[in-house]
Parts: sequence; structure tokens; C-alpha cells
Amino acid sequence: MPDQISEHYSRSGDIAAAIAEALKRMGKDPTTATTADLAMVDEFHFRGRRATLALGERMNLSESSYVLDIGSGLGGPARTLAETYGCRVTGIDLTEAFCKAAVTLSSWVGLSEKVSFRQGDATELPFEQDSFDAAITIHVAMNIAAKDALYAEAKRVLKPGGIFAIFDILQGEGGEVLYPVPWAREPSISHMATPEEMRSLLSAAGFSILETEDSTEASEVWFEKRLAAARESGVPPLSTRLLLGDDFTAMAKNQVRNLKEQRIRTVAYICRA
Repeated sequence: MPDQISEHYSRSGDIAAAIAEALKRMGKDPTTATTADLAMVDEFHFRGRRATLALGERMNLSESSYVLDIGSGLGGPARTLAETYGCRVTGIDLTEAFCKAAVTLSSWVGLSEKVSFRQGDATELPFEQDSFDAAITIHVAMNIAAKDALYAEAKRVLKPGGIFAIFDILQGEGGEVLYPVPWAREPSISHMATPEEMRSLLSAAGFSILETEDSTEASEVWFEKRLAAARESGVPPLSTRLLLGDDFTAMAKNQVRNLKEQRIRTVAYICRA
């Protein structure tokens, strides 16, 4: 299953080179890009950079914080937190191509000393117990069947009292998810939890749930605005199309229906270890 997941996210070739070319088409020099310039592609989740910042506000971060980003993708959230709070962030992701691109993108925006990335499995984290002051995971658990192991590992590597911020896509009450979607072209690598299951999983792992926020309606509005802008002006050179390829259009259409029909929900949890 890890191989299937990695294959799903590894169809984009040299990701950093593709992003560099897109930036040049937009009249920007990749080596002087900003985190805001990259946000259309590296904040690969509903409500983008704004959602990352909203989580960061609840994580009690400072310059002395050491943060783990579980399922770090291209590194957008890690860079956003490092830039905003001055903290150190280590990202871990199953897909090696994403980790390599994350390192390159971080060098472009001058954050290589604040962020680092390594390939690894979220259910078997290669870190010592009590290593991190805080942890974050965004749109990751939908690909992980062993969620009990995922959350147990997050609890293990967090220091007592550390904040764990989660923003994920959950199974809604409106029926089965329509595929393809950005995290799965077909159901075999999609493992959705319901909101009720999430609370049970987090509690069983030893977390206290401090806050829960269902942002499904806001995610639908955000996504529809992006689609409307694309219909009016065309898909910009730098977008998630670079990662999704020819399936981009079908995935976008399905995401609209999945949200409208409440087949999926977007929910954030702020937890304490």
C-alpha cells in the first residue's frame, strides 16, 4: 500500500523544475521567490495558506519551538510556520519526490536553515520519544489505513503538553466519495474516517481534544471561487495541475460534488499530548 500511495503522488516528474518553469512563465525568478509566490502549489489543501496560518495561531509556537510536519508534501506549511514564527520544522513524507522538491523550494525562499525534510512512514516515525514541541498534519490521514498507529506515533514523539494540530478530509454523511480526487484516483488508497471515529482515535492515542472546527462550508466557497477564477482567466501556470496532471479537471469536478453533497467534510482538531 505505501508503494501505491507513493506512486499516486510521484507522477509529476521533476517537481521543482516544473515549478521553476511555471514561475518563469509568470515573470518570477525561482531563486528569489517568496513563500506567498509558491502557495498556489505547495499549500496543497483546502483554504491553502490561510488554513495553515489558522492552525499555527493555535499551536503556541515561538522561535524556540521544534515542530514536526507529518505528511509534509512540498513543504508549504512547514515553510509558512517557520517564516511566521521563526521556529524549526522537520517534515516527513512518504513520497521521496516531494521531499526532494521541498528541499529545493526551501532553498529558493531562504529557509533551508529553518526547515528540513526526510522520507519516511507516518506510522513508524524515525524520531525519539518527546522530540517535538508541536506537530501538524494537513490532508494526510485519508491515505493511511492504520490511523491508530499514526496518532500513537504523533503522541510518542511529542513532548508532554505539546500541541497536535490536524486538518483533514473526513467521510461525510452524504454517501461514498466520488473518485478521482486529489489524494486517490480510486478507492484502494483512500481510507476515510468519520468525525466520530476521529474523536475516538485521538482519545485512544492519549490526546485531549481542545478544539474542533468543521470548515466544510468555507472549503466549498473557497474551492468554488478558485474554479470560477480558473474559468474566467484560465488555470495559472503555477497551480495544483502541475501535481495532478491530466486528472486535474475530473478531480476538481468531483471535489465540488463531494463537498456540496457532504460526501466529505473538512475538519480541524487542536489536541494536547
